[in-house]
Amino acid sequence: MTRDALLTVVAEWLEESRVPPLVPRDCPDIDLDALQRVLAVVGPRRSGKTYFLYQLIGSLLEGGGHAKEEILFVDFEDYRLSGFSSGDVEELFAAFHKLTGRLPRFLFLDEVQHVPEWSRILRTLHNRGQFTIVVSGSNSELLYREVATELRGRYEHLLMLPFSFGEYLRQQEVSFTPASLHTAARGTVAAAFDDYLRHGGFPEVVVAATPGERRKLLQNYFRTIFYKDILERYGIKARHLLEGLMSDLLETFGERFSISHFEKQLKDHGLPGSKRTISNYLHYLEEAFFILVNEKFSYSPRQRIMNPKKVYLTDTGFAALGRPFSENRGKLLENAVAIELSRRGEEAYYFAGRNECDFVLKRGRRASEAIQVCWELTRRNEKREIAGLAEARRALGVERGLLLTYAERGQRVVDGWEVAVLPVWEWLLHAESEVSG
Repeated sequence: MTRDALLTVVAEWLEESRVPPLVPRDCPDIDLDALQRVLAVVGPRRSGKTYFLYQLIGSLLEGGGHAKEEILFVDFEDYRLSGFSSGDVEELFAAFHKLTGRLPRFLFLDEVQHVPEWSRILRTLHNRGQFTIVVSGSNSELLYREVATELRGRYEHLLMLPFSFGEYLRQQEVSFTPASLHTAARGTVAAAFDDYLRHGGFPEVVVAATPGERRKLLQNYFRTIFYKDILERYGIKARHLLEGLMSDLLETFGERFSISHFEKQLKDHGLPGSKRTISNYLHYLEEAFFILVNEKFSYSPRQRIMNPKKVYLTDTGFAALGRPFSENRGKLLENAVAIELSRRGEEAYYFAGRNECDFVLKRGRRASEAIQVCWELTRRNEKREIAGLAEARRALGVERGLLLTYAERGQRVVDGWEVAVLPVWEWLLHAESEVSG
């Protein structure tokens, strides 16, 4: 890196960059003045991590009484920083000092995983005790793996997924209160949920003007994950296999994924691909936040590994690149619940015995809640859906049950066990403790 290049990057931040208008994200309050550890904002590409960093910077400038000359923001996806290494850190600070007469107090390092030895750099900076450090990253396993070594005890993370339904309503300027959800306003919120379920929560997709623009953005995200996050990052040679796997997941999300079955499909079409390779690629897709993976509930780690996993898309908008909405609306509803459970930090599994239950939540050492999701309850499916909840209760001793549908609200009693029935969109707008107690 040249000193002039670093001076230009820092000068542009200080003189030209402005904190853009933001949709505030629903995250815990963060007191940056009191932050003792490195805060890592982790999540998919284009989910709003950079804007959340801007939100934190705005809180310093507007309410914290700090000046911009105390803050350094660096975007490591800037092509001018492509050669940045540990040896350039002091040059970066020298450039900042030359322009401000001081060292920064707050460091915001966006997409920091692009810097070689980034975890060692952060450990060194943290050990100096001079900086409050906030970083972002788009690769989950990269951050977690490094945390286990270089940054142990110095780090805390915040998961940043695309807009929640509440954040989506805020962006669309659809207001509601708990009371208004029982009035005609309920219809407005439910109609907004249709759009949210269909198009997902990626901020740029939400504000796109036309369905064509939304689809184009989602296709671009899909291709970026394919090429940049996986193909290039891992040096993958079997491009056809990765492409086939991603396309298959667009069709089969919300179902149990069998590596053996997928391997057989490949062989039937005369295509190579071992179980080990398929397993690795599935893990890469999880690392890149393209999918969420739930294991079958078991207290035995070995049993969890041995059984097929249920796979969900990290954003329901990706499903638009596969089948038409009308063909998979029930799975989309279940997928929306899986995303929200991940956002809430729940440890979620699926249950499978004679019947299946979509989600079992494990809190502490025991299973505490069972959740079943279906588009609607009918005479044909109600017995099956309730049977899955009841069997999970008997097998695991869960205390609470919840049935989530598209629009129904009420209650069912199963062997003296009360199970609440709620619309998914209503559950999304309430804290877990309020809707499942």
